[in-house]
Amino acid sequence: MIFDTSKDFDRQTAVARFEKLMTAKAKFELTEKKPIRSIPQNSYLHLIISWFALEYGETLHYVKQNIFKAIVNADLFIYQRVNTKTGITRKDVRSTALLDSMQMTLAIDRFRAYSVKNGIYLPEAGEIDNLNHINTEIEKQKRYL
Repeated sequence: MIFDTSKDFDRQTAVARFEKLMTAKAKFELTEKKPIRSIPQNSYLHLIISWFALEYGETLHYVKQNIFKAIVNADLFIYQRVNTKTGITRKDVRSTALLDSMQMTLAIDRFRAYSVKNGIYLPEAGEIDNLNHINTEIEKQKRYL
């Protein structure tokens, strides 16, 4: 069951449910539900990464993994993972699907700033004409991505 604790009724219901589970000595899971990224935000990210890749002369995969995640947003995507059996530590890369909408906005803003420094303008999400033009160009040159 999901409760919105910003609402009094949900908060009271959640506390009552929690107390009932505690009294019953039940096993339960308590997790925070973060805001979900919107489909438009995800589409926008894919579009600007694709455009950057075409302009930069690299593949979509390379730009997403090595530039967007590892260089521009390492603090959001790169983490240390320890193998519990071997004790070996290695770096791993988190999926964009694990970011909430605020983190994704931060990552996109950083990427846009990085791209400008590299001579590539990435339009804002509201620049519909530019985004439509970019989408058309990407469709024409999809084989290079």
